[in-house]
Amino acid sequence: MSRDRRPIVVGLPTSPPLSSCGLFEFASPFTAEPPTGTRLVSVSGNVVNGGNYEIEAGMSLREIIYDLGGGIPDGRELKAVVPGGSSTVILTKDEIDVGYDFDSLAQLRTSMGSAGIIVLDDRCCIVQLGIRFSEFYEHESCGKCTPCREGTRWLTAILRKLEDGRASQQDLDLLLDVCDRINGKCLCPLGDSDAIIVASYVAKFRDEFVAHIVEGGCPFGGDSSLDHVLAPVQMHSHLPEGKWLEVAHG
Repeated sequence: MSRDRRPIVVGLPTSPPLSSCGLFEFASPFTAEPPTGTRLVSVSGNVVNGGNYEIEAGMSLREIIYDLGGGIPDGRELKAVVPGGSSTVILTKDEIDVGYDFDSLAQLRTSMGSAGIIVLDDRCCIVQLGIRFSEFYEHESCGKCTPCREGTRWLTAILRKLEDGRASQQDLDLLLDVCDRINGKCLCPLGDSDAIIVASYVAKFRDEFVAHIVEGGCPFGGDSSLDHVLAPVQMHSHLPEGKWLEVAHG
């Protein structure tokens, strides 16, 4: 954390200079106006050249995706971007002309987070995205506080109900109500993160959630880029192959 309370993204590669010059000197380029220096980012998902990059401050998210990352493969269209790991508010394709720095992203009510940029093309089902991330938070909850322990489970269950075509408009309303009952009421940010991101998916892609209700299931019909992409709880399971589907839809 810098003197002006802005968080600084660091990792093992930045440990030597951080140790040699001290926190405030190390942070000074990132907290300058405008920010200077470089930072490490990870680019993954539906992008041609996924990988880890050292970028200069002031680079836009569009430049990272299209210049460094090579754009979206197979002629697909960009749909959305998770700008800083699973706990950050999603951005639509119309919000990527933004500097990849703390202040610029904060204006869009999101953040750099872990600097893990996840690129999503037009095949991505946002409800499925919510399920994958919510399963992670449900799995990682320590269970100490009720809003997180119960709330993350409820979010996952309602999202699965939407994906399976068993949900109504009341379930969508309930999903947002559960988000409100979690956010700001947990002992740590884990439960809050699940609530914040799920609410952002509904806010920015409500039509897609409504389509799951109206059409009685996923409008992508099994063609989503997230089909057969497993959440950590499924990958770490000891269930026989294929059994995780029965658990997920049970």
